[in-house]
Amino acid sequence: MIGIIVTISSSNQRMDLSATELAELDRRHLIHPMQADSIGERVVIVRGSGSTVWDAAGRELLDATGGGLWHSHVGHGRRELADAAARQIAELEYFTTFQEFSTDKTIALATRLAGLAPDDLNKVFFTSGGSDSVETAVKAARLYHRRRGEPDRTWIISRDFGFHGAGYGAGTLTGFELMQAGVGPNLPDVVKVSPPYAYRAAELYGEREPTDFLIAELEETIARIGPGRIAAMVGEPVMGGGGVLTPPDDYWPRVREVLSRHGILLVADEVITAFGRTGSWFESAARGMKPDIITTAKGLTSGYFSLGAVLMRDEIGEVICRETGFFHGYTFSGHPVGSAVALANLDIIEREDLVAGALPMGDRFRAGLAALADVSTVGDVRVVGAAAAVEMVRDRRTREPMPFPEVFALTARIRDEHGIIVRPYAHNIIMAPPLVMTGDEVGRTTAAVVEVLAGSGA
Repeated sequence: MIGIIVTISSSNQRMDLSATELAELDRRHLIHPMQADSIGERVVIVRGSGSTVWDAAGRELLDATGGGLWHSHVGHGRRELADAAARQIAELEYFTTFQEFSTDKTIALATRLAGLAPDDLNKVFFTSGGSDSVETAVKAARLYHRRRGEPDRTWIISRDFGFHGAGYGAGTLTGFELMQAGVGPNLPDVVKVSPPYAYRAAELYGEREPTDFLIAELEETIARIGPGRIAAMVGEPVMGGGGVLTPPDDYWPRVREVLSRHGILLVADEVITAFGRTGSWFESAARGMKPDIITTAKGLTSGYFSLGAVLMRDEIGEVICRETGFFHGYTFSGHPVGSAVALANLDIIEREDLVAGALPMGDRFRAGLAALADVSTVGDVRVVGAAAAVEMVRDRRTREPMPFPEVFALTARIRDEHGIIVRPYAHNIIMAPPLVMTGDEVGRTTAAVVEVLAGSGA
């Protein structure tokens, strides 16, 4: 144990500590999201610029994860966003948006989002992040049906390997068992169906055509529960946490038809995909989902402020505000500083054409990772816009997933040997860099991934 004496004055809250001291304080005091006992190392990031960050030891690292969690669309260290936040703090640091109150920046952002959103999703409810957005969507869907005289519509359909957050409701919808393990009972009236997962089609669907199987399973699930008891289905247009799983072109249009026929709402979870990650402002529109509700966060502010937004069809927004209204909200819903930052962030995305730029970035990732076809421990490589996943297996023949500790060890090697941050996610290695990442930086990333993986399992 390292002895540490920290003096923090009331006038200067900065702690001038070494990397080792910071890591020790971290272990002593912080509970990390998804932290396991087996993870003892700490990488303390202290500064960033563009697609590069620096840790407390002064090590320069290329961020191929978008701040670690699929965001940082406009890159780190953008002075425009710092200035937008500072101006707003000087004018008005906070005021509630509960009931009759609002702020000018909150109104401006809601108007901007309604203009960007597909179809008639003109009603906006602000949250503090992605989990909150999904929780809001579930409550809105259930309340919508109740207010229209169908109180039995409480069930929510989600999918295995879908990631929808860590809240009580959003965590129950999430299709990873660890999210629900040991913390139940979980949210009732939730059922999961199979995902569109081309690489594992044989084991999931047998000899049936994937979309036919998935639609039949959805129909059977609806029939078993009862169409009049289901409020909504929640799904990511492209499944990020599941490993960048892209559905067949006919999947979402056929899902939409089934749900519409039974009066079930469709919630597009675009916390990862919205604002350019996959090459569209909203990937649900590109996939033919025609959602009733869209949940967002992450790229809305590029991580410069904790802010999410739920976009709803006009009718849904109007119905849930009837009678006693939508008795739901967060202290920081519609935060004026977050709204100002989001507006400036959207300006950068538009001005620098980062949405369109995600597609050629995807081409570069695809080309750079092509050499992994000869690596025996790589089962599949999937790329959609500025998001890529390398699925790691122990055996290509059986397709047995590589255990997480082994995947984690590979990503640590990529970071330590090449100065590139990629993310282990179950048995996948994920890349989702800032949308400002250069072609040379993409090349450095893919070369490092190929070198480490080829050396470990050729």
